[in-house]
Amino acid sequence: MKIITVDNYNEMSKAAAQLVEQQILGNRETVLGLATGSTPLGLYENMIEGYQKRGISYRNVQTLNLDEYRGLGKTHPNSYYTFMCDKLFSQLDIPLANVHLPDGTTQPVEAECRRYEALFDRIGPPHLQILGMGTNGHIGFNEPGTAEHSLTHCVELDESTRANNARFFESADAVPTHAITLGIASILKSGKIVLLASGKKKAEAVKRLLDQEISEDFPASFLWKHEDVTLIVDRDAYQLAQQERR
Repeated sequence: MKIITVDNYNEMSKAAAQLVEQQILGNRETVLGLATGSTPLGLYENMIEGYQKRGISYRNVQTLNLDEYRGLGKTHPNSYYTFMCDKLFSQLDIPLANVHLPDGTTQPVEAECRRYEALFDRIGPPHLQILGMGTNGHIGFNEPGTAEHSLTHCVELDESTRANNARFFESADAVPTHAITLGIASILKSGKIVLLASGKKKAEAVKRLLDQEISEDFPASFLWKHEDVTLIVDRDAYQLAQQERR
């Protein structure tokens, strides 16, 4: 695992955008694996700037998102499809036919999981996958206890995850209890993985990750089994790990 340390969130976002742009400049038909939540928002702002000011085109890029809330359709204001369109896709030249997320409303959910995994393998896997990491070590919505061999599946969200996401909803009770997510094995198919971590709230998680103990209790630890992972971490998120390394 390569570790890039930066001063703050803005520098983390810029460093991640540089890696994305390098990938696209090297391959105009890149497949990008994307994440939601607050962590990648700065990255997406920099990607938009790259399109507007540096001529980085996404016309031939395909994207595959990690997850979607169960029960929320595309047009729901809190769906991840809406989130991605608002925060990124609507401000790039990427055709919406090239963006892919699980469908949170398809029944039965097992059929949608199989469909999305097959789509993931057909279009991808991603040349470059962007990941955030939860305070409990989740990646995507793979909560503690998720098996290493897991593929796309429906998961019951940990209460800590729902609490962290409540800021995006009218109330904590409005946060869905389940989501569809790519599994650990799905994520590890990616060519390159860029993991982003910022802020004091992530310091314990970063420290545990860098202890290198692989365990289902901390899903991000499975990233040690991938040959090309870059962790971009800011000073606040790195502080506990740095103290231990001294």
